[in-house]
Formats: sequence, C-alpha cells, structure tokens
Amino acid sequence: MEIITGITVDNTGSDIEISHKTILATDEIRKIIGIASDHAGYELKEYLKQQLSGEYEFIDFGTTSTDSVDYPDFIHPLAAKINSGELSQGIIICGSGNGVSMTANKYPNVRAALCWEVELASLAREHNNANILSLPARFISKELAMNIVNAFLSTDFAGGRHQRRVEKINQISNE
Repeated sequence: MEIITGITVDNTGSDIEISHKTILATDEIRKIIGIASDHAGYELKEYLKQQLSGEYEFIDFGTTSTDSVDYPDFIHPLAAKINSGELSQGIIICGSGNGVSMTANKYPNVRAALCWEVELASLAREHNNANILSLPARFISKELAMNIVNAFLSTDFAGGRHQRRVEKINQISNE
C-alpha cells in the first residue's frame, strides 16, 4: 500500500508548489489535511500537528512563527487547494477564527465552519459537509481544540435532505 510522506510546501512565489514522495508501506493510507494559521494560531497549529501526526499527514501552508503576519497570505493557498479538489479537508486558525473563515469562504467549493464547541464541529460536517474547520485560538484550550478537531475529522456528511441544502449554498440569485 502507498502512503504520501515528506510533503513540503513552497509558497514564496505567486503559485504554491506541493511536492511529495511516495513510499510503500503496510499501514493504512493516512488522510492528508491542509493546515494554516496566522501568528495568533501558530502555537495551536503546531500542537495539533504534533498530536495528530500518527493519524494524519499535514500540508502546512504556514505561518512558521509567532511573528505578526497577514492571515490571507496563508489561507488563500489552502482554500484554493480545497476549492480545486486537490485537498479534501483543512484546518485554519487565527485569534478569533473569523478572519480565516471569511477568507476561505470566498472560494465557491469551500465550506469553512468556525467551531468553538465539539457539537458545532460534528454538525458542521454532518449537516453542512464542511470541508474546512476554523478554530479561534484565543478562545479555546488546546484540549478543547483537539476534541473539536477529532469530532470534525471523524464525522461523516449525512447527505439526504442536507445534500439539497448544501447544493443551494453555491446557488447565487440574480434577483
């Protein structure tokens, strides 16, 4: 069985380059999750990556420190990969979670959900088929963030009546 390892991201230019190597392994394929934050979310981002590294591979879109940065510089590349289908899920983090959500939701195939409780994350996946989880680093503990992420990543979309509603999200009225 193949798994993807050694993922690196170069977002120094106008385009983002993702490179990886594939190796043969006997383990189950680990899901690849995009992750990005601004300076306020950096420490939580690193904590989540460390805690989940045994279960998931991460493509880290930045930032790389607690030095002040502009979150759109890191959220746009991640959201573009979700929008194109190159990645299926992502986690984005800033101080309140609002700015990163607003940025990501500019893309038509992105459904970023700001969650500060476990049940919100489960419902965002189950009812709205959210593909990006947004976390407010300044308002939740690391432990709560882990529980929220686990709920988000382990909950499936229910489909059914919710599918119709999700399809209507992308409809734009010309009225």
